[in-house]
Amino acid sequence: MLQDAKAEENMTSVKEQEAIKKLMVFLQEWDSAHKVARRRILDNFIKTNDGKTEPELELEFSQGASLFLARLTVWLRMTYTYSTCLNKLLKSIGIFLSAASGRRYLSEFLEIGGVLILLEILGLNHLTEENKRESVKLLQLVAGAGRKYKELICESYGVQSLAEFLATSNAAEAQEDVQILLDSLGRGNPKYQNQVYKGLIAVLPCASPRAQQLALQTLSIMQDVVGEAPSTLVEPMLGVLCSVHLEVQHEALQLLKALMAREVRTALLKGLVALLTPPRKKAFTFCDQTDKDPTALCPREPMLVHIQQAAAAKTIGILAKESAAVAEDLIQLKAVRGLMVAVGNLDHVASQRHASISLEYFVHTFPFVEEAVKNVLGHTLFQRFMDSPDTWYTKVNPVQAEELASNTVDIPRDMARMQSSETNPGGS
Repeated sequence: MLQDAKAEENMTSVKEQEAIKKLMVFLQEWDSAHKVARRRILDNFIKTNDGKTEPELELEFSQGASLFLARLTVWLRMTYTYSTCLNKLLKSIGIFLSAASGRRYLSEFLEIGGVLILLEILGLNHLTEENKRESVKLLQLVAGAGRKYKELICESYGVQSLAEFLATSNAAEAQEDVQILLDSLGRGNPKYQNQVYKGLIAVLPCASPRAQQLALQTLSIMQDVVGEAPSTLVEPMLGVLCSVHLEVQHEALQLLKALMAREVRTALLKGLVALLTPPRKKAFTFCDQTDKDPTALCPREPMLVHIQQAAAAKTIGILAKESAAVAEDLIQLKAVRGLMVAVGNLDHVASQRHASISLEYFVHTFPFVEEAVKNVLGHTLFQRFMDSPDTWYTKVNPVQAEELASNTVDIPRDMARMQSSETNPGGS
């Protein structure tokens, strides 16, 4: 038996020596290989090791998997700016970072400055969106390892880099991956959650509707955790509320509803009401083409101020119906006057329609508003409004429109609260 055991031990030792020799040959092959050969090695590695656990990788590499990871990370550090096999290199490193029970691989990757390299990749304009997406996926793996790793990303100016990439990327899949990562950084990361929130606000003025939509979704998710919103949110919020993209408007409205319970509410409502009455000198523009009459007004797309006016009118009605308290605040901020101005905008039917529908709610809910609107419209026009608020504005003539646009309805302060309490006792 003793001889059998010794023979088995010798056999095991021989197998280990053969495995170690095989590993050394593999590493020497990598060290001496040029770009084409290394690409082939990476292809084979990805094909045969994707999804493996740490013990499985160690078995594959004779307990020397870290030696290959070290070579991958060194090559990444040396070549990431040149895009040499970058996509395959990142995928290969991802196999190590995603390996179950492979926390030591993550530590080894971070020791060589892995997070900073991944973030720098996002800012290199000449690299492909796919390369940057792979970089984001690796950062997701880092963030998923726990709070201290999320803090490391944030300490490395990660939020700024990710927000900029979200705002400028042309790839929807990459943008969605960034949203997932920012959402992760905003959770279970109290030290930096406000930084993440402000980073998302910085995305809102960008030119990408998809980025705006994703940023708004994440802000809405974070709102309860963050609590009070900074005043810097007001202007970007008003901008996205007036987006011509309905999916952006929808997400902005969801966030706006959540913000109605915060101190920033008054500033947001003031901004909305102000959009109802754009400067009248901006209402028209002159033709650029050389015509017989160079001063003639020409038909064109609705002006931005008109799009903003329509969006504000629509939003005001939705918010007022959600909360009597918000409706009262809007009346005190002269929203009724602004809605009547919008109804009188013969240059933009959408403004008239949304303002009329919102105005109807205030008239039906607050008797004092009904009286004030009736005084401006007169009995006949007011009756048309009450009978068909969806269409009556199509019959408004220029003289009536001018009266609406120049109305001076001014409801005394606190009158709204008094009227509301009489008509809706106990309302929220």
